[in-house]
Amino acid sequence: MNDTAAAARDAQGRGPATSAADQGPTRSRHAFLLALGVVLLALNLRPALVAVSPLADTIRDDSGMSAAATSLLTALPLLCFGLLAPVAPRLGRRFGMERSLLATMALICAGTALRLLDSVAALFAGTVVIGAGIAVANVLLPGLIKRDFPAKAGLMTGLYSMSLFGGAALAAGVTLPVQQASGMNWRTTLACWGALAVVALLVWLPQIRSRTRVGAAAARQAAHPVRGLWRSPLAWQVTAYMGLQSLNYYAAAAWLPTVFQDAGMAPGDAGWMLSFSSLLGIAGSFLAPVIVGRRLRSGTLSALAAVLCALGFAGLLAAPVGGAYLWMTLLGLGQGAAISLALLFIVQRAPDARHASQLSSMAQCFGYILAATGPTVLGAVHDASHSWTVPLVLLLVLLVPQVVAGLGAARDRHVAGDG
Repeated sequence: MNDTAAAARDAQGRGPATSAADQGPTRSRHAFLLALGVVLLALNLRPALVAVSPLADTIRDDSGMSAAATSLLTALPLLCFGLLAPVAPRLGRRFGMERSLLATMALICAGTALRLLDSVAALFAGTVVIGAGIAVANVLLPGLIKRDFPAKAGLMTGLYSMSLFGGAALAAGVTLPVQQASGMNWRTTLACWGALAVVALLVWLPQIRSRTRVGAAAARQAAHPVRGLWRSPLAWQVTAYMGLQSLNYYAAAAWLPTVFQDAGMAPGDAGWMLSFSSLLGIAGSFLAPVIVGRRLRSGTLSALAAVLCALGFAGLLAAPVGGAYLWMTLLGLGQGAAISLALLFIVQRAPDARHASQLSSMAQCFGYILAATGPTVLGAVHDASHSWTVPLVLLLVLLVPQVVAGLGAARDRHVAGDG
């Protein structure tokens, strides 16, 4: 009878029968390593791209590229995020989440190495390879959180989104000082961020060996895609919220230093304001999903995040330089909360990991394609109006549909879709 019970546990993917005393430390250690791996993976999803911005002038002068061509180094990854998002769930089903996420770090390492070559073509090719790796990881990580941390989804989403902002802030604030202090050329400076991906790859590697076995029925179910998700109104509300908050963030990040400079701020100070906002975004991105359900409902919090952003944009319209630190504090907290809520909605509105990966794919596909248009549209509006008033008002207006989408995505329901 004991043999039969042990066999049943094996078939369900729980492994051989062991005592609770033996399982406790092992499970705790595995959970810690898994959580550490998620944090390190997330920490790598922005630096290799954000590090280009502080070096943009140096890259342009050394390579002879135009300003428009240099801006593609930032726009191309966003397009990769959107266009390759539908591929990620298929890779996860075909090779498993653990192996697929390991491959994303390998792609980031390979793309970083490509950019060391003295060639403009290699620079763009490496950027696309990095963008492809990040695109797949963007989609799969919410599904992994849903599968392996169902009881701590808020905490893990907070750590995940905090790591995203932390990596971006680190790259924005450290890249140029490191290059100036070390005397390295811009190619080597960009390549330094590949070391962070190597660390994540090594820490994640044990997850391939310690992957929990699943039963045959569960394996067959996981291998099938979710169908009918695009007919779910709730899925579209989650997608709209992801897209609108991404548009708000990337459009503002692309032009805020210029807004400050045109208002009379020194270029160095203008660049620091963006880094300062990213640092506050770390706090907002961690706190928002952690306090959801404890003190505030997620719908209320999504509206509050939009209000903080609105106050920040309104302040930039009224007194951009005089109140710069206050406006960037409000924007950082609001934008940080918004991105973490967008990720949390993906996890919460999905009934299982399979739906979470598919919903993540849908939301990020449309979201990042929309976000990629933001900087260009905002720049065109500025050129047409010859001021920053109309572009900032446009960002304010777009917060209204963001609130509507957030309230819809916050409903305590699961998206429709079958296997």
